[in-house]
Amino acid sequence: MPELPEVEALKDFLTEHLVGHEIVRVLPVAISVLKTYDPPPTALEGHEVVAVHRYGKFLDVETDGGPHFVTHLARAGWLHWKDRLPDGPPRPGKGPLALRVALETGEGFDLTEAGTQKRLAVYVVTDPQSVPGVARLGPDPLADDFDEPRFAGLLKDERRQLKGALRDQTLIAGVGNAYSDEILHAAKTSPFKLAASLTPAETHTLYTALRTTLLDAIERSRGVAAGRLKAEKKSGLRVHGRTGQPCPVCGDTIREVSFSDSSLQYCPTCQTGGKPLADRRMSRLLR
Repeated sequence: MPELPEVEALKDFLTEHLVGHEIVRVLPVAISVLKTYDPPPTALEGHEVVAVHRYGKFLDVETDGGPHFVTHLARAGWLHWKDRLPDGPPRPGKGPLALRVALETGEGFDLTEAGTQKRLAVYVVTDPQSVPGVARLGPDPLADDFDEPRFAGLLKDERRQLKGALRDQTLIAGVGNAYSDEILHAAKTSPFKLAASLTPAETHTLYTALRTTLLDAIERSRGVAAGRLKAEKKSGLRVHGRTGQPCPVCGDTIREVSFSDSSLQYCPTCQTGGKPLADRRMSRLLR
């Protein structure tokens, strides 16, 4: 799933390639991608793009006096830039193509989604705050006013484990499964530690890891073409998705805890005092 650093990089990429150009066609291929109907996607046609914004994991393409094109790429969605779009309208079918946006230059982009769970979402709205997911977002961790006292205030009454708290978009916007693993590894903190139990020193360490991890990932993605951002993300991860590999910090074996629809990775030596965390799904299988 694209998270804050990749969506920020896409925002910068689209700012360079879209702003100042006119949208001439919006062609939905999979009807499931459209989450709004008034105004219709055709309301974007004939309008010039004036800005591209990011809200958590949402992208917002703003037009001159027209509606906003807001999208969330979800778990398996992606944006593919085309220097030259194919001639003719796309054909509906079983492929991954969900929607196409064409510019007056012949350039444009496709939104695609792999797999059978169709969660890729497009909203055509007059105000991005009318999108429920945007309206519910917590503060952006890279905002100028997101300082350490504000972060501490968000966690002080949180009785959840840190892994779940960091992923909650209503608490902090933009962090998902991968970067929550990376942040907790950088902070040398257990994903199962209760958020409200952090000492001031631990809160400082976690806040620093949060900001540093996200900023470093954005810096790695800066200038990378949209089509290569997924590979760039994967290459920069130290623990997430690396079960069974050596920790790049201490050399211990990276372990995994599985859930019904996701998993987390961590280093026992760096994060849990050398003790493996209970993998409840595996425990049930071994009974």
